Amino acid sequence: MHNILLLGGTTEASALARLLAAQGIRATLSYAGRTDHPRAQPVPCRIGGFGGVEGLVAYLREHRVTHLVDATHPFAARMSAHAAAAARIAGVPFVALTRPAWAREEGDNWTGVGSIEEAVAALAGPPRRVLLALGRLHVAAFMAQPQHHYLLRFVDAPDAPPALPDHHLIVDRGPFSVEGDLALLRDHAIDLIVSKNAGGMGAQAKLIAARQLGLPVLMIERPAMPDRREMFRPEDVLDWIAHTPAPERGV
Repeated sequence: MHNILLLGGTTEASALARLLAAQGIRATLSYAGRTDHPRAQPVPCRIGGFGGVEGLVAYLREHRVTHLVDATHPFAARMSAHAAAAARIAGVPFVALTRPAWAREEGDNWTGVGSIEEAVAALAGPPRRVLLALGRLHVAAFMAQPQHHYLLRFVDAPDAPPALPDHHLIVDRGPFSVEGDLALLRDHAIDLIVSKNAGGMGAQAKLIAARQLGLPVLMIERPAMPDRREMFRPEDVLDWIAHTPAPERGV
C-alpha cells in the first residue's frame, strides 16, 4: 500500500497530486506555509515545517511513508537538503520533481549573480525602474538600494506594505502571458528585471518579454542541491513510484 509524502508548493507538485489522486494512491501534500491561500488540492494537505532532519525522519516513520517526493521550489535548498538526508536515514525511496533551469538564448541580456546579496550589490548606482520578480520574502534586502523605483508582483497581499520607499505593488498569481508582461514592462517603463532562475513555464513570460524589449536581466542562479535523482515530469514520478518497492517495515 503506497503512502506518498509530497513536499510541494509548486505547479509540479499540484500536477503530481492530481495524478496520484486520479490513480487512487494515498498521498499527503506538505506546504512550507509561505503562501496564505494555496490552491485547493485533491489530496490531504499539511502546512508548516517538520523540525529539521530529525523531525522529518520521525514523520516518515510515524506515518509509514513509502515514497518521498521533493517538489519544492528550486531555491528551497535547505528543505531539499533535509529531505535528501531524512530519506536516507529513514530508508525511504526519494526523488526530486523539479524543473530545468532557464538557459540564456540569443537576444538575452543577462548578468548572472550567485545570491540575493550579490543582486542587491549589483544595483548600486543611479536610480532605475526595476521589476523585482522575487516574491515577498526577499524584498526587505533591497532597502539597501533605496534609490530605485521597484515594481513588485506578489501572489498574496502582504499584511503590511513593503518597506521599500519607492515601489508599486501588484497582487497577481501566474502563469503569466508574454503579452501581459510586455504590457506590464512598458506601462511601468521598466529598465531592469531582477529574477531568480526558477525555470518552468509559469514565470518565463517576463524573460521572453525582456528579450523582445531588449531589457537587461539580473539573474540569480540556483543554489547547490544535494546529490539526488531528479525528474522533470509528474508522469515520470508516477512511473517511478509504481516501479520502486516500498521499504521494509523494520525501520
